[in-house]
Amino acid sequence: MLKKRIIPCLDIKDGITVKGINFEGLRNAGDPVELAKKYEREGADELVFLDITATLEERKTFAELVRKIASELSIPFTVGGGISTVEDVRRLLEAGADKISINSSAVKNPTLISVLAKEFGSQCIVVAIDTKLVNGSDWVHIKGGREITELKTTYWAKKVEELGAGEILLTSMDGDGTKNGFDIRITKEISDLINIPVIASGGAGKTEDFEQVFMKTKASGALAASIFHFGEIGIKNLKRELKSKKISLR
Repeated sequence: MLKKRIIPCLDIKDGITVKGINFEGLRNAGDPVELAKKYEREGADELVFLDITATLEERKTFAELVRKIASELSIPFTVGGGISTVEDVRRLLEAGADKISINSSAVKNPTLISVLAKEFGSQCIVVAIDTKLVNGSDWVHIKGGREITELKTTYWAKKVEELGAGEILLTSMDGDGTKNGFDIRITKEISDLINIPVIASGGAGKTEDFEQVFMKTKASGALAASIFHFGEIGIKNLKRELKSKKISLR
């Protein structure tokens, strides 16, 4: 069984870390380089950096900021936001990213997943899926959650696995920033359905939320932002608690 991972996420807008609720109402959460250093010290297993308005503003993720953060890290580092070509990926990997995350560009051009997996290896390609329950069904959303697609979440998760993605970052938009707990239902459904690792995202508020998502689903990682940024939960304490509950961590 894969050991579970605790993954802080830096949502970046205009070069600073931000956090909102249900993808709205963003507030400043601090300097991304300083936060990255802090999470490395505290024992995070990986770090995710998402330039959350890159696609919406039709620009590329800042390679320079990626380089600064990567220079402070020894843990795996995933970068996403506005990535749509082989050149984009090469530039970010050269800047120090270990994995890249694609979302809107994969929905618009699914063959991109296969192209990138062939060029850089599946282990390097994470497909982020932003999902929301609408009229009783789970639908994929793009452009920072602003646009609903015609893709059902279960169909798309299976499809990206077939196309060569190495991992899925599954964010429940209904849970995002609410601190009401991870969306166990959709996380379980997707992690039961596919054979690649699933990172649960959206809704972490307390230690028990991490315990629940690891005990009740096959998620291999749990991602959170504001509770770590604002010091509500320390990663060291969280890992100690989870280990005491016999959850196997990295």
